[in-house]
Amino acid sequence: MKIHTDLKLRVIANTAGMPWAPSPVNGIDRKMLERDGDEVARATSLVRYAPNSSFTSHPHELGEEFLVLDGVFEDEHGKYPAGTYVKNPPGSSHTPLTETGCTLFVKLRYQDPSDDERVVIDTQSAEWHQGLVPGLNVMPLASFGTTNTALVRWAPGTYFNPHRHFGGEEIFVVDGVFEDEHGRYPKGFWLRSPHMSAHKPFSVEGCTILVKTGHLHNF
Repeated sequence: MKIHTDLKLRVIANTAGMPWAPSPVNGIDRKMLERDGDEVARATSLVRYAPNSSFTSHPHELGEEFLVLDGVFEDEHGKYPAGTYVKNPPGSSHTPLTETGCTLFVKLRYQDPSDDERVVIDTQSAEWHQGLVPGLNVMPLASFGTTNTALVRWAPGTYFNPHRHFGGEEIFVVDGVFEDEHGRYPKGFWLRSPHMSAHKPFSVEGCTILVKTGHLHNF
């Protein structure tokens, strides 16, 4: 299966308008944003677990990272309520389940094989840092080589400088409305901009976005 596999192209998806598609496991549905492969695939997806659903134990040869958007996700290593960011390194494995049900933003098989750090961050309580312009706050989540992942919070009326992204940029709008000169992106929008793309972002209404940069030139 191939969905938006050409990383040289800019892609915008409004996940709120996409239907849920059943996975091979009962009680688990997906909205596939990009995918290169079948059930073992480099992929970006929203994944929804029904209450009391579970998935069999499985490895992540090239890693997995996810942000819990609602509910409580679980595995044998712990419980992860809404707002938890998790990065499971290449070679890791787990057995997912949930009692309450949950929705995740998930990326698979994007990590460097030598990136062996597991990261778990409760973004509801972690510290925010002042960004490069007034009104912008950043919460670093993970970093390896040229790749960086963070939550970025924009106060209403915040404007950022025009800039270019080495290795590309990927954004998922967690809350509010993100904007740039190309368009307006409310909660649930996913954007992927290619290596060396440029824009001038801002937010009139305020927003929180999950941002990943520097990872799109390796494939």
